[in-house]
Amino acid sequence: MQPTEAGEPDGVRTIAVPASIDMVTVLGPRDEFLRVLESRLDAEIMVRGNRITLTGGASDVELAWRVFTELITVARTGQGLTSESVERVIAMESADPGVRPSEVLTQNILSNRGRTIRPKTLNQKRYVDAIDRHTVTFGVGPAGTGKTYLAMAKAVHALQSKQVNRIILTRPAIEAGERLGFLPGTLADKIDPYLRPLYDALHDMIDPERVPKLLTSGVIEVAPLAYMRGRTLNDAFIVLDEAQNTSPEQMKMFLTRLGFGSKIVVTGDVTQVDLPGGKPSGLRQVQGILDGLDDIAFCQLTSHDVVRHRLVGRIVAAYDRYDITHQRPTGGRR
Repeated sequence: MQPTEAGEPDGVRTIAVPASIDMVTVLGPRDEFLRVLESRLDAEIMVRGNRITLTGGASDVELAWRVFTELITVARTGQGLTSESVERVIAMESADPGVRPSEVLTQNILSNRGRTIRPKTLNQKRYVDAIDRHTVTFGVGPAGTGKTYLAMAKAVHALQSKQVNRIILTRPAIEAGERLGFLPGTLADKIDPYLRPLYDALHDMIDPERVPKLLTSGVIEVAPLAYMRGRTLNDAFIVLDEAQNTSPEQMKMFLTRLGFGSKIVVTGDVTQVDLPGGKPSGLRQVQGILDGLDDIAFCQLTSHDVVRHRLVGRIVAAYDRYDITHQRPTGGRR
């Protein structure tokens, strides 16, 4: 790519898109991406053939140039762009000029049935990188930020690449007692609804016909947190989900299950504590205890990292603003 024409006046930059890249890939079908770019960038954008000319204030043109540079880099990899990925590139470049959104959006974690799981935001990439580099990683953030999904994708990748021999997925089932007593079936039947999101994610990442075999053989175990007590978990990738609903004692119990050759990822949202009677959350307490220890990472995700429908991020941010304004304790969001 030729970034700038020689002798261009200040406030003007021209980008020549390589002939090997279809302009529809960069601008979108019926200029869908171009409309997003025009609405989110302050520079004026003019397209003629394979040349894109940007005019406006120096900082506005510079931002627009970086955004188009990154979009073209992503297009070169053969990965398709979407309106959401274009918005994510703009958001990342606006927040930090040193970021390379193309490196975030093209990092593959896991592929299955023609679908590839990748981080979609800078914080998600930092989270995934922290999992690679540390034995114990905490991913804390609101609903929809991908903290559990990405941890499970890393677990499946570790199993497939023979880094571990098994995957253990666990959640605290805080209502597996009297409040579920009226439901029919065994204790396992009553607990199953609390583990269902983990099963659903597994079916996204592994061929459905293989999942029952892996569960039956114990290569993948999905169980309530209480089932971890008294065990030492060697050569395993262990994911604790909904960790905000652990007590401090449960959190200590879980973390001390770590065995040789294993990796732990703990995920949760401290604004969604459902513990009865105002009991303290182990997730809220643990950072003050473990922060600064080698080989342990704490990663914070925010409403900007929500990767569900774009409205979900705005809903989460609106609730956060409301909680701050009214100084009310948060909780109950799912």
